[in-house]
Amino acid sequence: MKLLHTIDRFLNRVEGALVVLFLTVMILMSFLQVVLRNVFSGGIIWGDILLRHLVLWIGFLGAALATSENRHISIDALTRFLSPRLKSVMRIITQLFAAAVCVFLAAAAVRMVSSDIAYPQELFLGIPEWYSELIMPGGFALLAIHFLIRTASSAHEVVRPSRKGS
Repeated sequence: MKLLHTIDRFLNRVEGALVVLFLTVMILMSFLQVVLRNVFSGGIIWGDILLRHLVLWIGFLGAALATSENRHISIDALTRFLSPRLKSVMRIITQLFAAAVCVFLAAAAVRMVSSDIAYPQELFLGIPEWYSELIMPGGFALLAIHFLIRTASSAHEVVRPSRKGS
């Protein structure tokens, strides 16, 4: 269990650093674009394309961070009526289901990126578009990993409930 938490913390640090880096680039690029357009009646041709793709990257990395911290949107209308142990079991089932969905989506994204590698298009400045699309299979894989780590953690709690107040 300790190894899983170490992996989770490492992934969180990398994901968080990338989100900060990409957000900083987005803010600076947006500011530069506004200045160039308003002051010099021009702009960086590929700037808007870069910003759109960075939004995609930040979205996936943010989703991975949210998953790692159990902060995904959830509907708990039915689970409110369950016992704590049954709630934990339901949490395990939903996390496993979410991980499975993410694995299927990652596989589909791999096929899409493979297709784009076979028939490449340029993103900008000679960079192939599929480079930017790598976040899709990678992002879904990260989500699956985080869901599986959460599942293992939840299963550990069901098997060995914490003894609060003892």
